[in-house]
Amino acid sequence: MALTGMQIFKLLPKTNCKECGVPTCLAFAMNLASGKAELDSCPYVSDEARAQLEEASAPPIRQVEVGKGVRAAKTGGETVLYRHEKTFYNPTLFAGLITSDTPAADVEAKLKCWNALQYERVGLNLRPELAAVKDVGGNKDAFAAIAKLVAETSEFNVILMSEDADVMAAGIDACKFKHPVIYSATEANVDAFGKLALDSGLPLAVKSDSIDGLIALSDKLTGMGLKDLILDPGSREVKPALHDMVALRRAALKAGNRSVGFPTIAFPCEMTSNKDMEALIAGMYVAKYGGIIVLSDLETEVMFPLMLERLNIFTDPQRPMTVTEGIYEIGNPDENSPVLVTTNFALTYFIVSGEVESSKVPSWLLIKDSEGLSVLTAWAAGKFSGDDVGVFVKKCGIADKVKHTELIIPGYAASIVADVEEELPGWTITVGPREAAHIPGFLKAR
Repeated sequence: MALTGMQIFKLLPKTNCKECGVPTCLAFAMNLASGKAELDSCPYVSDEARAQLEEASAPPIRQVEVGKGVRAAKTGGETVLYRHEKTFYNPTLFAGLITSDTPAADVEAKLKCWNALQYERVGLNLRPELAAVKDVGGNKDAFAAIAKLVAETSEFNVILMSEDADVMAAGIDACKFKHPVIYSATEANVDAFGKLALDSGLPLAVKSDSIDGLIALSDKLTGMGLKDLILDPGSREVKPALHDMVALRRAALKAGNRSVGFPTIAFPCEMTSNKDMEALIAGMYVAKYGGIIVLSDLETEVMFPLMLERLNIFTDPQRPMTVTEGIYEIGNPDENSPVLVTTNFALTYFIVSGEVESSKVPSWLLIKDSEGLSVLTAWAAGKFSGDDVGVFVKKCGIADKVKHTELIIPGYAASIVADVEEELPGWTITVGPREAAHIPGFLKAR
């Protein structure tokens, strides 16, 4: 159970040394309780207090590291049922399915297509993370060969899918360097798979046909010393699947049941043969509460909307996405190029910069820190006032890069013209379009 700020404060050294970045130990304790600080920021906390705080502050759903390399990721670690309560931390991971009887040439072609599934959105690279290699026929050599091919020739990390311990051991040997997920331990093979996971230090997925069965298996495996588990309640129909996912999350967060305090894995690919329905089911799991989602394929028309859904749900609602304040060059501007200014809200920046780029008019784009607010909101909140914009323009150094003294401000901030002119004597302040879509025409007509 999470500690309150006062409970944490009692365990701190109470030196008020300020080395953690805040003035008092009480303030630091409050930041720890609200998740705004890390315990490592305090250099004087005792080992005993650290152990107590780390145990008490452990999330009710364990965070599990999946894979190695550029697509390494984490799943679990969640603390709330609903995003608006605080935030969700580790986005759902997407995996595409490859069977062990697939010809190597087809696997290579598939991986090439999957690698191309990368999209830029508000400065982020959206892409899937995993390839799930499924044993077909119990041929351990074929299974190991495909697992090795995926691991060595692609950035994708691996889920190894088999219920045969010998087959799984061969797969682990082939791609252990990628830190694969072992799927799955069941009632029939729990001892053998538990030993495999323990010996290899890999995360182990547990499958049962009921939540009670999962509890029994997870208790047994944690009793063996395993910590990194992933749960599959075995549901393959939509309504029971949703019920089980919600029940697992509630039991971990509300009832404090550590037996189910692990991330989950879901298989829309085993719930329907219709690709459209598979995408809908996957969308349900992104919202409620799939840690890893395995799809029959990774196709653009399915993955793009799913990754956008994931981005929207797992963006912290309390922290606007921002870009760094400063001067941005668009299209190799020179000393005669126009100068525009806007806020540092990421969506505003990428929309405005995209429209400026599409105009083919080389320009200087000044990004002012507005604490992640859009233009109209920042103006209303006093974060994009004429005085502040004028001071920013003087300090940012744009005057050293251009000969002219004209500044283009957003149309929605037209009311700040007089204040900017007062702060920037000798400058001409031009009011630009209200809508970003009108920027190309505005710049071309100048």
